Amino acid sequence: MTDNDTPPIATQTDHNPLENVAWEAGVSKPDPILVAHDVTRSFGGLKAVDVDHVEIQRGLITALIGPNGAGKTTFFNLLTNFDNPDTGDRTFNGRSLNNTPAHRVANFGMVRTFQLTKALSKMTVMENMKLGATGQRGESMLAAALPFLWSRQDRAIEERAAGLLQRFKMDHMTGEFAGTLSGGQRKLLEMARALMVQPELVMLDEPMAGVNPALKQSLLDHIKGLKAEGMTVLFVEHDMDMVQEISDWVIVMAEGRIIAEGPPASISENKAVVDAYLGSHHDAPLDLGDLDD
Repeated sequence: MTDNDTPPIATQTDHNPLENVAWEAGVSKPDPILVAHDVTRSFGGLKAVDVDHVEIQRGLITALIGPNGAGKTTFFNLLTNFDNPDTGDRTFNGRSLNNTPAHRVANFGMVRTFQLTKALSKMTVMENMKLGATGQRGESMLAAALPFLWSRQDRAIEERAAGLLQRFKMDHMTGEFAGTLSGGQRKLLEMARALMVQPELVMLDEPMAGVNPALKQSLLDHIKGLKAEGMTVLFVEHDMDMVQEISDWVIVMAEGRIIAEGPPASISENKAVVDAYLGSHHDAPLDLGDLDD
């Protein structure tokens, strides 16, 4: 596709809500759950993020990919208010996220995991899970001394945590310290803990990083399960086999900007993406499977 060509239109079936959406950067979606507009972030003289406009479609799995240094994780931090943009607006379900503390964003129903897991190593798996629940009455100084005010809620939280641990096949680890878990098990724990919030949007920063092959398929199945339950998923990933297998839509960043969007099959043939990964003088189609590392 040249710069003067009209962008093709997606022809995916299975009632994909993006089947009539143009394959172009910043394209509007029928029902966006998350919108970022004119979001920039600079560090010294380097503009790490410069996103004109991007929308995340509700109910689908969207992958955010790009070469190393493209600004993906920084953009994730800006979307979830773990960092503050220099300019721009972000909305979730039509509600402005500007000047909203990160913990309030989670309370709205948008949660994230991290490339480097944040499990509290000296607490048990169950204790880590219970920390993920919001609105706990026993967290106040006054109520903490009066168990009758919070004990019933605490039991309900523990039951929910136990159910999620069973779903993630970690119910045999409830009493183990999180610091004793493998990297893959910590990824599972972090994803399970995120679901304690009962979120609408789950954002995963490189969920396959550091995960051994035996657990990869389990993680993939869990991510697809989130969509099956009606949640929206946005993930950053370098594992292109995973991107091709589970994503409904792919957004590509390079040098801080959104340069392309489209269904997975379209991305390897997009000239802007080929140029970003391999340089502007590379004429062959891009094989995303060769870029896992």
